[in-house]
Amino acid sequence: MTTTKVDDRAFQTRPLIGVGAVVWHNEKVLLIQRGKEPNIGSWSIPGGAQELGETIRDAVCREVHEETGVEISNPILVDTVDLISPVKNGKIKYHYTLIDFAAVAQSSKITAGGDAADAKWVDVKDLPSYGLWNKTIEVIAKSRDVLSRS
Repeated sequence: MTTTKVDDRAFQTRPLIGVGAVVWHNEKVLLIQRGKEPNIGSWSIPGGAQELGETIRDAVCREVHEETGVEISNPILVDTVDLISPVKNGKIKYHYTLIDFAAVAQSSKITAGGDAADAKWVDVKDLPSYGLWNKTIEVIAKSRDVLSRS
């Protein structure tokens, strides 16, 4: 007997809150390859859903650690963006309000886990080859400025 995994985040009645982190180590950014929907197989910054009773800063630290094994510095707010994925009939399959932070890695050792199929440090000049969402590229650029001012 085959079982089908239900995507309990699809077709919600309201947006879900997600967090993400642009994590820096020297001149490299931490990227993960998504292991589940939305956008399975694509590359992004580490992050995920905030849990009930969890602050957004605690959520981003937890998500980065779960997906990469990396501990981060105190995360600094960079931007908030919406990820809205409609389907052909006009319904919204996914709607995430994404709260993105900048942080510095406490070490460079990576262990992919959680929702991440893979994780790696990527030189900024190589980011275009990872097919990142345009909003992710904008957040990465903004994160450098945010960290330089802190």
